[in-house]
Amino acid sequence: MKQENVQPNKWEIFNPYFKQIEVPAKAILLQEGKVSKTMYFIEKGCLRTWVNNDGKEITTQFFFEGDSVSSIESFRTNRPSLYSIESLEPCVLQTISQKDFQDIIQNSPELKDNLVEHLFMRLIKSQQIFFFYLKNTPQQRYAELLEQHPEIIKRIPQHYIASYLGITSVSLSRIRNRR
Repeated sequence: MKQENVQPNKWEIFNPYFKQIEVPAKAILLQEGKVSKTMYFIEKGCLRTWVNNDGKEITTQFFFEGDSVSSIESFRTNRPSLYSIESLEPCVLQTISQKDFQDIIQNSPELKDNLVEHLFMRLIKSQQIFFFYLKNTPQQRYAELLEQHPEIIKRIPQHYIASYLGITSVSLSRIRNRR
């Protein structure tokens, strides 16, 4: 479920193009429906992706130090993003523009190969998340989250965890009390 951590040496070619930013908690970095023009590499902090379902926020993923985050389909195609990206904690982020990223990819076959491998890993993780929801009950999803990703339980507010698990905060509280 967690994204593969970015290996710093794979991304060193981006260093001259990175711009470091600091954002407070609850900052919207990309709004659903807008075109993604920036990719984020997390130095410190936590981000989440979420979708709006008739006014209800549904958390889709969490990202921590070492992860890269963007609405990749929007970033690559200039189509509106299917989800929002938001900081959950104060963050230190390295950013790269869409234009600089495209220029580097065009001029570096080795980096392009690394990116393709990284995207395959993201696809595999996305499939795992999809099947995680389909095959497990809420209790099983929580137990797996607790076992495989304790950092989420420690750092993420309960209402976001409940949303991520596809349940209400009250249901999550009941599940936690049974343990």
